[in-house]
Amino acid sequence: MDITFKTPLGRFNYRVCAVIVDAGRILAMQDDHSPYYYLPGGRVALHETAEDAVLREVREELEIEAAIVRPLWLAQSFFEEDASHERFHELCLYYLVDVGGKLAAHGDCFTLHEDGRKRHEFRWLTFAQAREAYLYPNFIKPRLGALPEALEIVTEIE
Repeated sequence: MDITFKTPLGRFNYRVCAVIVDAGRILAMQDDHSPYYYLPGGRVALHETAEDAVLREVREELEIEAAIVRPLWLAQSFFEEDASHERFHELCLYYLVDVGGKLAAHGDCFTLHEDGRKRHEFRWLTFAQAREAYLYPNFIKPRLGALPEALEIVTEIE
């Protein structure tokens, strides 16, 4: 069971995201329901650690095994989702994740299907491209060139 619930005032989510960087680029993804790019990841399940969740999400979405390098940010975000217009209160842990070059053969843009049905388009964006892209969360854009060495807490209100 994912840690998410809906109320009359909006939805609460507990999520994790993988920050996958390589040579001044970040891996972003998009699906058929989202007009914007976002980072690989998803909801944490009840009784699942955030670390296990981010590695599971990478395995499900990218079909590879990865390793956590370190946590980067704990973000508390308050926003209206652009496609559904649903209001969110979200806690998300962002981890720097090492994929060990396992995605190099895919090129700069590739498509994978999670569970054989959910289509995900992945794209390597240079940090400069990411800063200008329709990419969420916004708070990471100015931080891409200097990822934190220790966990930072971020509040984002849109």
